[in-house]
Parts: sequence; C-alpha cells; structure tokens
Amino acid sequence: MTTPLETPTPPTNLIFDDGEPLESNRHRIAMNVLIESINQEFAHRNDFFAGGNMFIYYSREQAKNRDFRGPDFFVVLDIDGSYPRQGWVVWDEAGRYPDVIVELMSPSTLQTDLTRKKDLYERTFRTADYFVYDPFNPNSLQGWHLGATQRYRQLQPNEQGQLWCESLGLWLGVWEGTIQRETAPWLRFYNPTGQLILLSAEAERQQTEQERQRAEQAEQARDTERIARQNAISRLRERGMTVEEVADILSLSVEAVQQETPER
Repeated sequence: MTTPLETPTPPTNLIFDDGEPLESNRHRIAMNVLIESINQEFAHRNDFFAGGNMFIYYSREQAKNRDFRGPDFFVVLDIDGSYPRQGWVVWDEAGRYPDVIVELMSPSTLQTDLTRKKDLYERTFRTADYFVYDPFNPNSLQGWHLGATQRYRQLQPNEQGQLWCESLGLWLGVWEGTIQRETAPWLRFYNPTGQLILLSAEAERQQTEQERQRAEQAEQARDTERIARQNAISRLRERGMTVEEVADILSLSVEAVQQETPER
C-alpha cells in the first residue's frame, strides 16, 4: 500500500523587515500619500487593504530564496480589512494577490520595474492594474490593465494626462504641490469626476477655509441687512414719522429704531 504524500506546509518563519529603506525621502512620502489617499477615499469601507514597501509572500520557493521585497504600493480588494498586516502572505489570505500595484521608480529600479516585476505581476500575481512612476520625473507615469486575454494592455491618458484605474474606479495622475514641506510632482488619485482625493490635512484645511468663508459671508449679509435697515429708517424719519410709527412699519422695536437712527 502506497502512503500518500503529505502536502508541504507553507513556511512560517517569515521575515517582514529587511532594514532596506526606500530610494529617497520623496519616495517615502509618495508611498504614504497613495496609502492615505485610498484610506481616505474608502474610509466607509472595510473590505480592502492598502499597503506599501511590504513583503509579499506567494510561494515556498520565493520564501526560500529570500526574495522579500514587495511593491512600493498595493491594494487588495474584497478581503477583511479590519486588521493590520506586517506583510502580505498569499496562502494566509485565501490565495488573494494585489488588485492594484504601483512601483515608484528610480534610475536603479527602472529596468526591473518595467521588465521582471511587470512580468511577475502579469503572469503570476494576475494584478489587474499596474502603474509605474518616478517621483522626480513628472512625465514618467505609465500604466497597464490586465485584459480579457490575461495580458497587460497599456493604458492611454486622458486630456489631463491621468490614467484610469479600473479596479479602484479612480484616476491616477500627477499633481504639482507641497506635501510635508517638499514641493514636487506627486502621484495622486482623483475621483471619477476629476476631483483630487484630499489627504486628511488637506481636507482639514479645506474645511477650515470653507468655515471662514461662510462666517465672512454671514457677516457681509448682516452688514448689508443693517445698512438697508438704517436707510429705510432714515427715509421714513425724513418724512416726519415718529420713532413709534417707523417701528410699526418695519416690524422693529422702538429701541431698535432708536439705536439705528443716525444722529442729526
């Protein structure tokens, strides 16, 4: 009688930190901007995970070869997003791979991002949407979508130079501005109507500015109403009406008419 072979168990002694930093501080900020943008946009949802610079384990061979480095940014949809992860372990996640990946290129990684990694994400991960961008080059954005042929089809930009990310239902484009005191062409997400997905600090500043504008408009409205009331009182008083008569016509108290009557 032949004893059936046991299925090899997945490795458990996984490493999640190799101490290797991102290419530059700008790359680090760019990664965090993408993660925060998705967390902001999908704040009402709990069925996704957005991460960056995290190891993705997908095979015993990969773990054995200590090939740990994961994408600079990725999103996995339709999973339990209620808890954090140290890394993404495919066999612990019901076989789920990232739906969206962004690699933040540099001169030292450009070739790998456009060849070896692109092939890995297309053929092994089956990642639906793959993008590359160099935070120091505003003209470097490229993207691909996994079509019906299960091969990557290069995406064409819209009039604003943005690329459509079908998995997220969002545009991905370049925004020139200052984040964490660094002015640069940042890679940002935009909603389907083309509005920028704001970071939490940007949303707070926008809310503060809107509240200031509303208060200013309310003050202007009160000033306009007060001037109109004073003018009406002056006209009626010039016709010889008493304070009491003016108050009755304008539905004001006698005290209010007296306070708003210009001194003669």
